[in-house]
Amino acid sequence: MNKNSNVNSARAAKKVALGLTMRDFTILAMLLALEIVLGLWNIPMPAGLSITFNMIPVAIAAIAVGPKGGAIIGGAFGVISFLQCFGIMGSSGLGIALMQEGASPVLMFIHRFGSRLIDGLALGYIFRALRGKINVYAGCSITGFLAAFLNTLLFMSTLVWFFSGMPTMVKGMAGRAFFAYIVAAVGVNGLVEMAVSTVLTGAIGAALYKAGFVKEAR
Repeated sequence: MNKNSNVNSARAAKKVALGLTMRDFTILAMLLALEIVLGLWNIPMPAGLSITFNMIPVAIAAIAVGPKGGAIIGGAFGVISFLQCFGIMGSSGLGIALMQEGASPVLMFIHRFGSRLIDGLALGYIFRALRGKINVYAGCSITGFLAAFLNTLLFMSTLVWFFSGMPTMVKGMAGRAFFAYIVAAVGVNGLVEMAVSTVLTGAIGAALYKAGFVKEAR
């Protein structure tokens, strides 16, 4: 029996809650702390958007713990993002502007929380599907790329869907079609996020796998 099998067998015998072990919760606690730190740091860009790397911990959670881990850290990212619309735990220029214009807090929560929760959950299943089909580094790198890509797609899609009639959005869209606005608004920040997430998630995920921290597919 190899090292990963021994580690995962021990973990399976010590489940605490939600089908997760103490080691899982320890990993998630560290990633949550990193998520909070990353929430306080971003690179402002035009149109109230910014370059953030919050999807990297989500991708790592999906790789190391599975779909549940991805959903937990993705949901945490979503809650932090929602609070930033009120200037709590950092700030979101676009979120604050929309709330000041009377945006629905319920729709804003669905937009910020739902998109990240779905992303994290999906990443867990994506990595699980890639396991055994390609090498671990490639699987982790693809998961990292999709973390940023899906986050951008889901976030921007729900942004336009829910808030396209708000003054800030009307001004930003400037009469452009749905996809034209998304491409124009995302621009450099989306490309940077995808590139960094691909490289770092690939390296960190592969290192965690070699250390025996990645669950066997079930």
